[in-house]
Parts: sequence; structure tokens; C-alpha cells
Amino acid sequence: MTATVDVTVLADLLRRAAKTEILPRFRRLGQDEVRAKSEATDLVTEADEQAERMIKAEAERLWPQALFLGEESVAAEPALLGRLADADLAIVVDPVDGTFNFAAGIPAFGVMASVISGGETIAGIIYDPMGDDWVMAEKCAGAWLRRPDGEARRLRAAEPVALDQMVGMASTGYLPQEKRAEILGNLAKVRFLTNYRCAAHEYRTLAGGHVHYLIYNKLMPWDHLAGTLISQEAGAYVARFDGSPYLPHHLDGGLLVAPDKASWELLRREVVTV
Repeated sequence: MTATVDVTVLADLLRRAAKTEILPRFRRLGQDEVRAKSEATDLVTEADEQAERMIKAEAERLWPQALFLGEESVAAEPALLGRLADADLAIVVDPVDGTFNFAAGIPAFGVMASVISGGETIAGIIYDPMGDDWVMAEKCAGAWLRRPDGEARRLRAAEPVALDQMVGMASTGYLPQEKRAEILGNLAKVRFLTNYRCAAHEYRTLAGGHVHYLIYNKLMPWDHLAGTLISQEAGAYVARFDGSPYLPHHLDGGLLVAPDKASWELLRREVVTV
């Protein structure tokens, strides 16, 4: 466990927020409880806001020295995002990742949190409210699937395969406009492309060894910090499109995740030609 945040306590807090504020609203949202933010597919619901309010209050009580950064807090106060780079300790939370799915009644959403210390991600948690389990990692301690009864299973990324056998996910809607058609054409080289519209489940799927790549262009810390650490601790290779490491304060530069460095370089050369 980290010296500053008890990750098991944080994981339990995500679960309690899901059971208290998220699951009771699933498939029960009123029209006035769903609103669009930047566009029609960028939604916020009463579940997002109430779950983050609960997590924030408890996190600030338990770890008052930590900067709390939540997706909805930043939506209300954008200047908060700029504080992450200089924070000695931070807790970053996505109260409902996959809000579009949640609002549509699709059971593919999650609750994510990461712990940042000294400019690097040292812990990541992805809780699945429907399956009632966590995928989580602490730096240099492996990635694990954990259940409330104490069962734990170590996760491993998939073994490398040839490009034409790769199965994976890409958030194509946020690819650079001037390169989108080219990259979509390049994706015909892989075996299969999909998208859950939920980074929480996409990272869980990769860390569990079920897919070979993830491709993202839009980088918000609550969407990717937990998942990238979990992927790395499962043995995957993670870097921005230019090959540089992905750090908590990065908001652009794209993100490519693959089973190993050779697979990453192959995908970068043949598919992500930015």
C-alpha cells in the first residue's frame, strides 16, 4: 500500500458510492437528471454528480493533504485541472466512466480513481458496479482482479500476435480530424476493432489479456491514469503517439497501449500514423 493513501479504503469508498448513488439510479433516471455538457454525447447525470460529491467529501476527510480532482469538479471549476502537475499528492476520480452507456441503460460503466504522488501515478482502481469487483494496481506490485470476499487474481496482458490477428479498441471519434480517415483505413490491417464507449471496461479488458491494443487521442486524467498504470502492471507497454511516457498532467499527444514494446512500435508504424 502507498504511504499516503490506503488504496483498499479508497477502493471500498468507490464501491459504497456506487451502491449508494449510482446503482439506485441505473435505468431510473428522469429526464431532468441527464444533461449534455460539451455536446449531445457528452453527458452528466445526477448519479455522476452525487457519487462524486460523496467520494470527494469522504476523501477530503480521510486524506486532507491530497488535492481532489474529479471530472465533475473540473467541469464546474476548470482551473482545478492546472493544479495536478504541481500537486505533491492527488486523488483523481471519474465517478461514472461511460456516462453515455449509463444514461442509455447499458450495463457497461465503471468508477475509477488514481493516486498521484510526486508527478507520477502510484495507484489505480477501476470498480465495476455491475460485477461488484475491482481491477487495481499499485506501482511495482502487479495488477489484480479483487472481489469483496477477498479473492484476488493477478492479471496479465495478452501475448503478442501478428498485426492481422490483433483485436482491440480505438476511440475513433476523438482522433485528429486531419488524420482520422487515414487511421481508420489503417485499422483494416488488424483482425478486429471495437469500442465500448467506456475506458474503464476497455482497460479492464486489456489488462485481463483479452485484447491487444487500445488507442486514444483525448487525454483527460480521470479517463486514463488508473487504466494505464493497471495496464503497465499487467505487463503492457504504454506511451503517447510520439513514444514519450504518459504523465498525469498530459492532456494531449494521444495514447497507445499494446502487449509489449514491439507490438506498440508495429501499431505505431502501421496504424497510428500521426
